[in-house]
Amino acid sequence: MDKKNLIPLLAMPLLLLAVEFGALLVSLPVQASGIVAFEDPSSMENPVIFIAILLGFTLFLLLLIKYGKREWISAIIVLSIFLTFIYIFSALVHMITSDPILSPVMVLIVSTVATALIRYYPEWYVIDSLGVLIGAGVAAIFGASLEVIPVVILLAILAIYDAISVYKTKHMITLAEGVVDLKTPILFVIPKRRDYSFIKEGIGKLQNDDAVAEGSEAKEGGSERAAFIIGMGDLIMPSILVVSANVFLKSAKYGGFINLPALGAVIGSVAGLVVLLYFVMSGKPQAGLPPINGGTILGFLVCWAATGWA
Repeated sequence: MDKKNLIPLLAMPLLLLAVEFGALLVSLPVQASGIVAFEDPSSMENPVIFIAILLGFTLFLLLLIKYGKREWISAIIVLSIFLTFIYIFSALVHMITSDPILSPVMVLIVSTVATALIRYYPEWYVIDSLGVLIGAGVAAIFGASLEVIPVVILLAILAIYDAISVYKTKHMITLAEGVVDLKTPILFVIPKRRDYSFIKEGIGKLQNDDAVAEGSEAKEGGSERAAFIIGMGDLIMPSILVVSANVFLKSAKYGGFINLPALGAVIGSVAGLVVLLYFVMSGKPQAGLPPINGGTILGFLVCWAATGWA
């Protein structure tokens, strides 16, 4: 592998680690502020609810793509990002002040600025920087709202769904095409050259025979593209288990920060991503979650067992 591809590929595990450790840090203010996604973290209904919402949202986006309403997709995603920032910054601002007037004003201003920046200047470094914050915040909220068993079930179901949607129905590739064409900031972009501009060049159309739905170095017209991409969800999902293990399991924490099961999930997720990247280099469509979630679950279970399931 040449240096041009090696350095961007090494950046992907670093982004994953940034999201995971960022999620661990953000989970502290999330817990302190009482922000939760589910009232009962142990309920086995939670993964079902999560999947149902995901399927409904995916179907809605696919219908918009089918009927040429792609501008609606952009508006919906931007609104979703704004609301996500509201939750994330609410937790972070809570650490500074809980003033009933000052706090919401600060949250609104910062969320608006962040959303405007990612909407009107979607350069790759802006998307990636704010994407790490979004990924860490979402993972922190869901990880602190779900105990480990529901999370393991959720990750297993999502891995199966991702495999079906990429290899069988291929609707995830269709969705990825729509997202990439609109330059919507729900993916990470890793350039392969210094002068690359996502605003000017984008990624181009993903082809079923030479592109990857998640974790892509897609080619177009016989020439290599200037950037790799990986879906934000591929980094968020394993991070949810990392946070959940750290929040709900009572194992001793190294340096008072991370326990062994959570660390095992981190190591397993990175190993799974490495496996994914190996297959990505084949140039064929690859589902990201089966190897990443599989590695995360395996690493977590091995280290949890090492603690005596504590």
